[in-house]
Amino acid sequence: MAQRLGLSSTMLTKRQHSGTKHAVIPDVQAKPGVSNEHMAHVGEYLAEKRPDVWVLIGDAADMPSLSSYDIGKKSYEGRTYKADIEAHLASMEKLMAPTERYNKSRKRRGLRPYRPRKVVTLGNHEQRILRAVEIDRKLDGTIKMADLQFDNFGFEEFPFLEIVRIDGIEYSHYFTSGVMGRPVTSAAALLRERQGSATMGHVQWTDIAIHKKTQKRAMFCGACYTHDEDYLGPQGNDCRRQIVMKHEVKDGRYNLLEVSLSYLKRRYG
Repeated sequence: MAQRLGLSSTMLTKRQHSGTKHAVIPDVQAKPGVSNEHMAHVGEYLAEKRPDVWVLIGDAADMPSLSSYDIGKKSYEGRTYKADIEAHLASMEKLMAPTERYNKSRKRRGLRPYRPRKVVTLGNHEQRILRAVEIDRKLDGTIKMADLQFDNFGFEEFPFLEIVRIDGIEYSHYFTSGVMGRPVTSAAALLRERQGSATMGHVQWTDIAIHKKTQKRAMFCGACYTHDEDYLGPQGNDCRRQIVMKHEVKDGRYNLLEVSLSYLKRRYG
């Protein structure tokens, strides 16, 4: 374990005693025509702080060319699958570049690389690829989830709505409630539904609920993009743009730090 994370045995003993550190990257929604510079700042922060676990919460790729909601609208004209994939890959490359530089420096000095566990819980926007193939079987083999190349960036993929449990915290793009399987609508509802610590993306707002006795937390983790979405309007776009750091994670309990994209731009821009 120590070798996999690039930690000395002394460091690992201390880390195990106090818990681990998770970084959660909310919905990125990378797409053509919007800036991805903030992803370089996020990458710099992660390379500096070196959390044990990275969680991409899903909708890292927006995939607007496959949006069934926009077909027929003037704004739909000119969208292409190729451009969507290229925008996503460019965003991921910016995220990963600082860690790659850090590890190259470590290698030159004969030191172990930084290798966190990296997971992605695929979102409904990535799921558009599978839905498009289901609707039009001629696309089978032409477009595929592998085009997103998460594995090439070292991420374990968890299918849309599958739950991954890490250090007592459940992660999924969103959690469902009721017989219709609709997303839970608040952190308090998420805490009641899962009866423990859980974190999801999918919505732009940040919401946190803490159980007063167990101190387990449910969280909607905000957004990790700097552009505005027309469909949200002025008030809907007034959301926290951030990543989330969880310190001393153990058995679902942790100390929370919200790191704004505006801070990261000042720090690394």
